[in-house]
Amino acid sequence: MRRAPYELSLEARVSGGPAQYQFRTADGVCSKQSFRPAELQLLEHLWDEPLGNCLCLEANYGVVGTVLAGTADAVRMIESSARAATLCERNARRNDADATVDCCGDLATLDDRFDTVAYAPRPYTALAIGKQRIADALAALRPGGHLWLSAATETGLARYEACLQELASSVETVATDGTQTLLRATRPASVEPRSYVEKRQMTERVDGVDLPLVTVPGLFSARSLDDGTRLLLETASVEDGDRVLDLCCGYGPVGVYAGRTADCDLWLSDDDRVATTCAERSLAAAGVDGIVVTADCLDGVADQCFDRILCNPPTHAGEDVLTELFAEIDGVLAPGGQLTVVHHRALDLQAHLSHCSEVQQRCTSEEHAIVTARA
Repeated sequence: MRRAPYELSLEARVSGGPAQYQFRTADGVCSKQSFRPAELQLLEHLWDEPLGNCLCLEANYGVVGTVLAGTADAVRMIESSARAATLCERNARRNDADATVDCCGDLATLDDRFDTVAYAPRPYTALAIGKQRIADALAALRPGGHLWLSAATETGLARYEACLQELASSVETVATDGTQTLLRATRPASVEPRSYVEKRQMTERVDGVDLPLVTVPGLFSARSLDDGTRLLLETASVEDGDRVLDLCCGYGPVGVYAGRTADCDLWLSDDDRVATTCAERSLAAAGVDGIVVTADCLDGVADQCFDRILCNPPTHAGEDVLTELFAEIDGVLAPGGQLTVVHHRALDLQAHLSHCSEVQQRCTSEEHAIVTARA
């Protein structure tokens, strides 16, 4: 991440820490220009609690974990986004907070046990994903430990409370301000494994090529291959021996297509650990060999060189994300290599690709366009 242009200050309300906490944020994370009310509610009620070993879920840019590091015995922040995890690390260091950060998509893989879990589900967290994180967080608690959850009606409060009522030994409403409600759930002596996230296995067909794919709720176009990616695959060409990068791979349809149509050296990269886990499963289902990395923009492949880069970028993530994604693309394109990008026709990528050569619009559909460029 090259830029974190937004700066937020949070005044400390108690002694024992800095007078003010300073946070830098960036495009591509939730609530980049203001603190989330749910996170502030967690802080207001958790500071004076005996936290012990504390786990912060969906840590975003690290507000809850950074502040609670001043009172907890230990803090571990979990993020599925590589970009957000980087901001967590930077903000913890900036505020001299002793906290660890993991880019992780599956809490069941954690080998630690906790006394406290703090969770403020994001507005766009898929309900099944949120419930799975609740179930896995309760399992990660020591018996008698507490899960604190702050949510609003529009972020799934009723469904999350029902989930907690089903799984926890007790659930109480600690605070409500008319918008946000804070719940505290207690872990029972034993927790049975629960599965709320159903992996969806589907097979798409593009130009006569079957693409076995694995997705989960919450990923982009999780129920079927989107029209933009289909157009990208119908337009792009991959040859035997090519070094290929599926950039912003999601659950891996582009990589699977490349690996099934050519004997190529294949890499896939995405910011989201949940997406890259599915991409790994898609490759396995398709019998395709490839290397999958979880990284922000080009960070995971900066030392590689590719003949073909195929990309359906996250245009919703903001201008800075797109700028950074393409700013150094020539550094990973081999001489004569080609970048092929699909985007909505209403979006103009010319400014982001102005440093490239031979920028051409190849084809369009009703909603999408294909642009190619060379280093």
